[in-house]
Amino acid sequence: MSALQDRLTDGLYGLGWSTVKKLPEPVAVRLGRTIADATWKRRGTLVRRLEANYARVVPDASPERLAELSRAGMRSYLRYWMESFRLPAWSEERIRAGCEIRDIHVLTDGLASGRGVVLALPHLANWDLAGAWLTTELKIPFTTVAERLKPETLYDRFVAYREGLGMEVVPHDGGSAFGRLARRLRDGGLVCLVADRDLSASGVEVEFFGEKTRMPAGPALLAQQTGALLLPATLWYDDSPVMRGRVHPPIEVPGTGTRAEKTSVMTQALAAAFATGIADHPEDWHMLQRLWLADLDPAKSPADLRNDPRNDLRSPEQDAEKGRP
Repeated sequence: MSALQDRLTDGLYGLGWSTVKKLPEPVAVRLGRTIADATWKRRGTLVRRLEANYARVVPDASPERLAELSRAGMRSYLRYWMESFRLPAWSEERIRAGCEIRDIHVLTDGLASGRGVVLALPHLANWDLAGAWLTTELKIPFTTVAERLKPETLYDRFVAYREGLGMEVVPHDGGSAFGRLARRLRDGGLVCLVADRDLSASGVEVEFFGEKTRMPAGPALLAQQTGALLLPATLWYDDSPVMRGRVHPPIEVPGTGTRAEKTSVMTQALAAAFATGIADHPEDWHMLQRLWLADLDPAKSPADLRNDPRNDLRSPEQDAEKGRP
């Protein structure tokens, strides 16, 4: 990305946080839907990739059904961005009213027991809103990880945004990040990680909707190393302004096997929990990147794949880095 593109990207997202948050909520909702529908009608790379991913989740869907899902998916994705731009301006009352999580006692009981908790989520609905709800409604601080972005000013914006919502943000710097997360868990704290995509060399191969992909080993390794509770969670939208969610039952550390074998079993269980939530609400799964191994270039190493624009390996933060909504 050139210096000019860097400045443009940073400026666009700065404009979003400075301008969209000032809009009345109904206006922001309409704006997000308008952008989503215009993007969907162009049927560019992101929309086609979204439909291809939904075809794995809903294998019997007709082309018409997949088109309906991708339109709903783009609306959900833009709802995420409109909410994210506006969250810094939301009152505590609006944040409390904006989220409802079933079986949250599984999380609070785990923390009350003195064990740390790893809360792992897929790219469903708005994980930032869920985090703000935790820090606001339940007064539970937590630590998360942010991927390094270019330009650095854009990374700083995302860190400042999440810290403003009450999160402790650790840069994704390999072993040092893992060590800091482990310390928080040993102190009985909460770590929240988005964990449905990892195409690095350390990713764990799992079966996901009948095909192979890789997911991060971090949640399972942290639970093993620190004794923390590993909890999957899923989120979804309905027709109301309230985002819904669910905390799933804990994933236990197997009693036997090597560390790698235990990690594989636990990560597969995490994938199964994610699949349950995604199958129930596919339109809220914001996976606009290639995910399954069969879709990737077999000649590329995992490290190459992450840097190959043809494979669209982007998180929402990476979408920001590329200047995409």
